[in-house]
Amino acid sequence: MKEKNVFHVNGYLGLLIAIIGAVAGCWLVVRGYQAGRMGVIVTGGIILAIVIIFSTSLTIIQPNEAKVLTFFGNYIGTIRDAGLFMTVPFTDKQRVSLRVCNFNSQILKVNDSKGNPVEIAAVIVYKVVDTAKALFSVDDYEQFVQIQSESAVRHVASEYPYDTFEDNSALTLRSNPTEVSNRLTAELQDRLNVAGVKIIETRLTHLAYATEIASAMLQKQQSAAILSARKIIVEGAVSITEDAIDRLAKEAKLNLTDEQRLQIINNIMVAIISERGTQPVINTGTQQ
Repeated sequence: MKEKNVFHVNGYLGLLIAIIGAVAGCWLVVRGYQAGRMGVIVTGGIILAIVIIFSTSLTIIQPNEAKVLTFFGNYIGTIRDAGLFMTVPFTDKQRVSLRVCNFNSQILKVNDSKGNPVEIAAVIVYKVVDTAKALFSVDDYEQFVQIQSESAVRHVASEYPYDTFEDNSALTLRSNPTEVSNRLTAELQDRLNVAGVKIIETRLTHLAYATEIASAMLQKQQSAAILSARKIIVEGAVSITEDAIDRLAKEAKLNLTDEQRLQIINNIMVAIISERGTQPVINTGTQQ
């Protein structure tokens, strides 16, 4: 079932005609009753009945709103234009909002791709683009959006690790929120096409390790950060040491033995890598 337009005309013109018809019908009934002419009374009654029938077709539609019309159980079309309109009589008119809506999912506890329990939540921004599907393809499209959103969040969260300490190029929930949101949008759109709903945007609003492993994972992150910092320090120390030895050999023209080179390397490395300040030792020579 797809949305389609239904016949509708300007409601102000229809309302004016209905008022004129009601006045004319009442006048004929009164005149016929006064003159004792049954034919005039019947004519006035028929006009009043027609006015009442067509008055049931009047409907008011607010901005960013649509009315879905069914005629004795059959879907006949949708009116999206805002204003007062006259359409098919005896139709049931159901209101559907076309405004942009937000849905904040609950904080869900799921396992990431590595099996670690994490807490995650997202905000879903959506709007109805097909009113017929929204009303007739699913039971309650708003509830359908909520259930499918939480299901999609769980599924996407299980496809990525929360974080990785080995491969910096891998996608993770913490480091790549934009890519994860795009993946969530694509999957959720596939799920909600049946309901005539368009996903405008999805964003993660909460992401954290579950309480039971939060402290352990924090220690792991701290350890990884310390190891990474140590690696940078060592690489810098090696570079500085190599540069110092080369400059001593070229500028000071010192011919250092392998033992002296090792001693210089050791002293420089200790001075740079040590967490505490080193105490210099002055060599005054050897005692004879």
